[in-house]
Amino acid sequence: MQNALTIDVEDYFQVAALAKWAPQAKWDDFELRVEQNTNKILALCAERDIKATFFVLGWIAERCPAVVRSIVEAGHELASHGYSHQLVYNQTPEVFRDETLRSKKLLEDIGGVEVLGYRAASYSITKKSLWALDIIAEAGFKYDSSIFPVRHDRYGIPDAVEVPHRLTTPAGHEIAEFPITALKLGSYKLPIAGGGYFRLFPYWFSKWGLKRVNAVQQQPFVFYLHPWEIDPEQPRLPATGLSKFRHYNNLEKCEGRLENLLAAFSFTSLHEVLILKQLVDKNP
Repeated sequence: MQNALTIDVEDYFQVAALAKWAPQAKWDDFELRVEQNTNKILALCAERDIKATFFVLGWIAERCPAVVRSIVEAGHELASHGYSHQLVYNQTPEVFRDETLRSKKLLEDIGGVEVLGYRAASYSITKKSLWALDIIAEAGFKYDSSIFPVRHDRYGIPDAVEVPHRLTTPAGHEIAEFPITALKLGSYKLPIAGGGYFRLFPYWFSKWGLKRVNAVQQQPFVFYLHPWEIDPEQPRLPATGLSKFRHYNNLEKCEGRLENLLAAFSFTSLHEVLILKQLVDKNP
């Protein structure tokens, strides 16, 4: 079964868990490491002839256009991760619309390809920000991959549809949705799709859970990772408590685990999986 490999292209200082220690107004003061880390992931994909979807942050694209061009030149799908990596439910619809249109145009201008997919910062399309789906559809995106059907302190719609599907937005638009994968264990839904969970769980458990999604739930899964997660030498910010754990836990193990995962499963871009599921047209 073909699964979706996705990379959220942002740098180590832009994550929500570190916002207290790295406010957006000071981002230009930090060392940029995203290009070298993204290139590592591109090389890993090239070794196994895997095509992935790279959700690129507009802020990164402006400062590192070579990253965007490298993704496109390698034959991967270019998609949008918004512009400023702010939580959607903390933005007004007007600001969100402006950033969504700005980042889409920016990526298309640099990459020279149409951008069809969108993923919100920190999966922050929740029940209080469903209005964002209308803006995403109106902006011309063909699919979204922002809804996490689990409970979490920062994101999640626990009762959301768990499999790739077409949804109707609050204003009546239709758009394909590839929700972030959760493993069904009875009535409980366990986040298993990547990122911090991939670093938290032992590799054997992640592999077992993802195989179970394919075999028992009989669904493709979406796997996500960030370039900074394979960079244990990144500068350390003075985070504390849960934020520190979420960001720095097992960074030194992540690249090796990713290599094993790419060898264990069949992967392609998110858009290609949606085509196989007949949820989007083959031609834009």
